[in-house]
Amino acid sequence: MNILLWVLQVLAALLYAASGVMKVFMFDKVSKDVPSFGAMPRETWMALGIFELVCTGGLVVPAALHWHSTLTVVAAAVLTIESLVFVWVHVKYGEITSIVLSGVLGLLMAFIAYGRMVLKPIL
Repeated sequence: MNILLWVLQVLAALLYAASGVMKVFMFDKVSKDVPSFGAMPRETWMALGIFELVCTGGLVVPAALHWHSTLTVVAAAVLTIESLVFVWVHVKYGEITSIVLSGVLGLLMAFIAYGRMVLKPIL
């Protein structure tokens, strides 16, 4: 279980890092093709991107260093909530692929949070 959770944490960290970089540094280029990016101001998307980058570190660094490893659970739980918000935004714009992707990421983050809190906590 520990290996599975680590693989999922690293995979999720890579996905959220890419998403955060896109929102912070490539927003203008990417936003042209995605109608839901108009749901919030650019500054809000940039803040969410920075937030995702911080949580990316929270998914891996505290657990790897065995330093305040509960931050890994917090990062995963917060990203779960963010994913649910994005599902709602994408539903509003009818973006089926993005709904599915956000939903799957939300479930993945919920599993990581549960796994690191209950199934195989990092001590």
